[in-house]
Amino acid sequence: MAKVNEIKAQLQKKGGTKPPAKGNTLADLIKKMEPQIKRALPKHLNVERFTRIILTEVRKNPKLLDCDPMSFMAAMMTAAQLGLEPGSHLGQAYIIPYYNRKLGKTLAQFQLGYKGIIDLFYRSEQALNIDAHEVCENDEFEFEYGLHPKLYHKPSLNGRGKVIAYYAVAHLKDGGYSFMVMSVDDIEKIRKRSKTPNEGPWITDYDAMAKKTVIKQLLKYMPLSVELQRKLSTDETTKIELSEHMDEAPDETDWEIIDVEAKEIPANEKEEKKVETEESENGKVDKPKQKEILNPFVKE
Repeated sequence: MAKVNEIKAQLQKKGGTKPPAKGNTLADLIKKMEPQIKRALPKHLNVERFTRIILTEVRKNPKLLDCDPMSFMAAMMTAAQLGLEPGSHLGQAYIIPYYNRKLGKTLAQFQLGYKGIIDLFYRSEQALNIDAHEVCENDEFEFEYGLHPKLYHKPSLNGRGKVIAYYAVAHLKDGGYSFMVMSVDDIEKIRKRSKTPNEGPWITDYDAMAKKTVIKQLLKYMPLSVELQRKLSTDETTKIELSEHMDEAPDETDWEIIDVEAKEIPANEKEEKKVETEESENGKVDKPKQKEILNPFVKE
């Protein structure tokens, strides 16, 4: 990972607001990462195709240019290590920009897509089958939990009406199975807790995100391998460091400030303190300010 450390150091160099020098643009940085990307990718993915997809996503969503570069590279490497292609073309994964109030900058968050979470499930030796469907108001639908759980769904072929729920069913090779049903209200509660509830895949691919949500909730209660659980744990995470095992890197997502019923904060309360302090046995100790990582993703 020596080269990764060199790139990390380059990303952390201080400077002014001038455009980056030649060799520091987004395309250049990704080019320098190609050896690491190639090692991370599974055999069925080509490094040239993967990097081309990444650059295409940036062109489609220019807000990614505002992201802290280390967070963008970390999200990219997470996708590479999982063997998933970011973007709505396949719906396997997404790289989403959002403003992190805790760090005071725009970061890139990695999100699993509906097809991505299914892909990861089927790679497990335990997996037999997994599926998810929407339930509409005119469908025949019954379910019951408890000692004798049951699920019955017969879609209407003549005007199904609006969607009222989603469900997922998973079977394992040892004969075990389970299902999960979530109402649209249940899905909405989770959407509103997302960092980007009103943009990104929740707007462009709502049905797929709803199915992903119910699958993810279902898999929490199934006996999955540690490896699969670690892969699933990368969903909706924000990393600002590169690692050979991105699932082990700390998550910098500022979840603690999320409030579905959040009220508008007065302007005078939005200013962040330059130096935070914490209590210790000897009194107050200043926390060092995090190094500013300049954005090299400026077009030439």
